[in-house]
Amino acid sequence: MKAYQKAGVNLEAADLAVEKLKPLAKRTLRPEVLSSLGGFGGLFALDQKKYKNPVLVSGTDGVGTKLKLAFELDQHETIGIDLVAMCVNDILVQGAEPLFFLDYLACGKLLPQQVESVVRGISEGCLQSGSALLGGETAEMPGMYESGEYDLAGFSVGVVEREKLIDGNRIEIGDVLLGLASSGVHSNGFSLARQIVEEHELDLNDPFQESTQTLGEVLLTPTKIYVKAILNLLKTVEVKGMSHITGGGLPGNVPRMLPEKTPKGLIPVAEIEKGAWPDLPVFSLLRNESGLPEEELFPVFNMGIGFVICIPESVEKTTKDILQQNGEKVYRIGQIGSGNKVEVQWV
Repeated sequence: MKAYQKAGVNLEAADLAVEKLKPLAKRTLRPEVLSSLGGFGGLFALDQKKYKNPVLVSGTDGVGTKLKLAFELDQHETIGIDLVAMCVNDILVQGAEPLFFLDYLACGKLLPQQVESVVRGISEGCLQSGSALLGGETAEMPGMYESGEYDLAGFSVGVVEREKLIDGNRIEIGDVLLGLASSGVHSNGFSLARQIVEEHELDLNDPFQESTQTLGEVLLTPTKIYVKAILNLLKTVEVKGMSHITGGGLPGNVPRMLPEKTPKGLIPVAEIEKGAWPDLPVFSLLRNESGLPEEELFPVFNMGIGFVICIPESVEKTTKDILQQNGEKVYRIGQIGSGNKVEVQWV
């Protein structure tokens, strides 16, 4: 082991990290989990009495260059929430309840306290989404990463009854688009956000406007997890389509939930009104400092809307009530019209 440690890998630090992570995983466990952290594989027994015709839905993602801000500010407590959010929100759009989550953390030098901070965030994200943290991998790879830096990837698996699978095929002209507020920049567009901060010499440690947070803390605000609110909504309301607003923003992601044609053979278009929801201060800052036009910003950032659902107009009030009761800020941002190709049209 001394030779391996001389080469840059500390097995004792790895063992210490695992011991620190075990209680963080334990607090996320669901009744279906049959294994504990540290084994070669995680075991999860699907409740066969609960589902008649289950479909498993899986997704994987990372956090992108938002990690660079975490490194610069040496703040690692919330980046794990981002990781979980990016995965569980993606599988949620098809109506899936997240069941379990696995993570992969690779670093140049394993720092147990840093790893614990990251995984504490992952554990919190799993609690927010009802996912069991079933396992993961922490890899120490000297020479691959700068000291103190790491990379993250996550993997989520969920389940939905086949007849309740949401694929957009029932979307019709006249259906309503509701937007759920984002908590901030979430985990996309940080290459541009960081460039704006650097080019305009903004100090990440300066107070952000009149809030008690710094600019860095505002940018690191974790991605909102919409799982529990949406799953509660699905118990009552027919949702025809959903979209997680990630890279590509509204114009890039809303069309992904639309069918090629409606049941009546028309080509659906998402007609979205830009002024239908409040402008978050962080996007006002990025817009004002950069001087970039909206056509440059909307395909990069979520611009204040982190999740979009498509519903019949007849259930709009009920839908808003349920989502608001679950702590969401909800706005009617548009409707489904018809056009020549599946796209977003600004109205």
